[in-house]
Amino acid sequence: MQVQENLYIAFDIVRTHKMRSFLTLLGIVIGVSAIIGMQSLIQGFQKDIERQMQRLGTSVFQVQKYPAIQMGGRDRERYRNRKNITVEEAEAIEEHCRAVDLVGPEVWRFGVIVKYKDKKTSPTMVLSGGVPAWFPNNSYYVEEGRALTDADVEHNRHFIVIGMEIVEELFPYQSPLGEEVIIDGRRYQVVGTIEEQGSSFGESKDNRMVIPITVFQKYYGKERSINITIRAKSPELIEVAKEQVIGVLRTVRKVPPGEPNDFEIWSTETLLESFNNMTRAVRIGAIVVVSFALLVAGIGIMNIMLVSISERTREIGIRAAMGAKRRDILSQFLVEAILLSEIGGVIGILIGVGIGQFVALVSPVPSAIPVGTIFLGFGFCSLVGLIFGVYPATKASKMNPIEALRYE
Repeated sequence: MQVQENLYIAFDIVRTHKMRSFLTLLGIVIGVSAIIGMQSLIQGFQKDIERQMQRLGTSVFQVQKYPAIQMGGRDRERYRNRKNITVEEAEAIEEHCRAVDLVGPEVWRFGVIVKYKDKKTSPTMVLSGGVPAWFPNNSYYVEEGRALTDADVEHNRHFIVIGMEIVEELFPYQSPLGEEVIIDGRRYQVVGTIEEQGSSFGESKDNRMVIPITVFQKYYGKERSINITIRAKSPELIEVAKEQVIGVLRTVRKVPPGEPNDFEIWSTETLLESFNNMTRAVRIGAIVVVSFALLVAGIGIMNIMLVSISERTREIGIRAAMGAKRRDILSQFLVEAILLSEIGGVIGILIGVGIGQFVALVSPVPSAIPVGTIFLGFGFCSLVGLIFGVYPATKASKMNPIEALRYE
């Protein structure tokens, strides 16, 4: 019997027993949609991190008090007890690390409101205190006006460079250059604007603004820990630069030999690695759940195929009597089992992709279409149909034609 005839018969059986087929496929649909939806969100995060890595470049890394990804618990308390990172340590890095090109100490304040005359922004703006290296190290480029200078930092000038979200809210019809904005009751003159950055992980990058770090610390205190962005002289020297920075900081911070660093060094590459490590357990757990779902679905397929064979015993006897060989009957029921499983796989794939896209639409969580996982899931569905369809198909092919024709 030809393959296309087997497919036609299989489709006809599925169409005839819609509800029974649907209930049989439910386990496959749930398992496949879960793994595809999860993988869609994980790959979306990975692509966003990789996009940020490309934007920042491969020569930039950062020193900070806390890890980029924290899991909470006792570790959080340990990190909190570390000594703060200071501007003086940034200066030591700049002085002693020969593989380093730019050093940018920076500090941040979130949930800021910016006022201009009778207008004010939403309370979601982010204020940073920085130095001239803040711009290239963070890949922020000036759209209009100028960036901060060493003289601005040295002389505590009340100058500010603002992002496009602030420009759009406060200066929709005019240039902000030379105008004064008010933050926490203090006036700052706008000397530049930052090119539009877009968003990352659903968070806007255009709500940033930067003032001299000396001015920031004057009003908000020096007690908080700063971050230090560092650019190596070339991508090839980034590991050398990291080793030099670690050596200088351990010396300045008096970390005893043999003790772990009391600071964190990370780049977008280490962030991606941390993310992958964090999601590995999630992936493994999802695979286990999906495996059980497919196992249950496979047993259901085998059961429904045995019921189908019982219902079609006379049909099998007639075909055998008319000259159908065992392999023809075997292939017919195998194709039916595989088709049943693949229909469930297709439905699960569509639902999984839909879940990922829906979550990305209603939340800041990005998503991507996991093409590799889709093909893998479809292949597993076919394998489940094949494995659990072998026994029923073999049983049907071995029926005695005379006894099958007598079956009532």
